Amino acid sequence: MRIVAMSDSHGDSYALEKIFEKTADTGNIFVHLGDGERELDMMRIKYPNLDIRHVAGNCDYRSMSPNMEIIFAGDVKILCTHGHLHGVKYGTETLRSIARDNGCKAVLFGHTHCRYESLEDGIYMLNPGSCSCPRDFRDPSFGWIDITPAGIITNIANV
Repeated sequence: MRIVAMSDSHGDSYALEKIFEKTADTGNIFVHLGDGERELDMMRIKYPNLDIRHVAGNCDYRSMSPNMEIIFAGDVKILCTHGHLHGVKYGTETLRSIARDNGCKAVLFGHTHCRYESLEDGIYMLNPGSCSCPRDFRDPSFGWIDITPAGIITNIANV
């Protein structure tokens, strides 16, 4: 199972369109990790048969989306959040603790606009960076996490 993750599009529907064009045939679940709800709604209209999720970011004003969601990929739990309420600009300790407390094997988060992937204390951490306005001097990006019988694999790619 493949979960495609994107974050921080900040009004750039073109960036989201490029991601969906590349991944619509390979992704099972699509998660926008905040700060782009309006343009994501356009993708929901264009791709009505896809499982598209959203968690609210600090710039998703008046959003009805949750701040955090746990999704299931088979029997694997994945914590999804923007991260602004969990201090992700200063580290991932809080997210790892929440993941551990909820039995999650992976965490998807955004907010920093910087790519990040690691395995920390047995929990896979993935920040796909920003798909429109990165802050790490790299190209706009998105990511995915594959859940297979052999294990979990994370990846980040340029938009």
